[in-house]
Amino acid sequence: QVQLVESGGGSVQAGGSLRLSCAASGYTYSTACMGWFRQAPGKEREGVAAIDSLGSTSYADSVKGRFTISQDNAKNTLYLQMNSLKPEDTAMYYCAADQRPMTADQVLGALDPRNARTPVRYYGMDYWGKGTLVTISS
Repeated sequence: QVQLVESGGGSVQAGGSLRLSCAASGYTYSTACMGWFRQAPGKEREGVAAIDSLGSTSYADSVKGRFTISQDNAKNTLYLQMNSLKPEDTAMYYCAADQRPMTADQVLGALDPRNARTPVRYYGMDYWGKGTLVTISS
């Protein structure tokens, strides 16, 4: 049974930092691609950062230079280091995994049918966590 469990969310002031973690179990972690997605109230869920099975990463333009995705294969854990946080980063953050051979760019666009980098056959992600809430105050 696949499980993804996020932790590390919370409330911080703008300019602060948070580190999200996602503990994975129930599948072959090292061959999967993974991503962090977020959903703000009233908005669609969007890709934030992704990492593929080769360790290549991809970031949404809105978080480049501020967020860093990483993983510890020995611990089957995915991380998202978030620095210089802004009020517009407020959202529920979800960890997702997929075992199809997707690139990090394709994972990042996996929920957006308007983007050209993700083939239709790769839309969606196989496994999702329940999310962790991040609230940034100004």
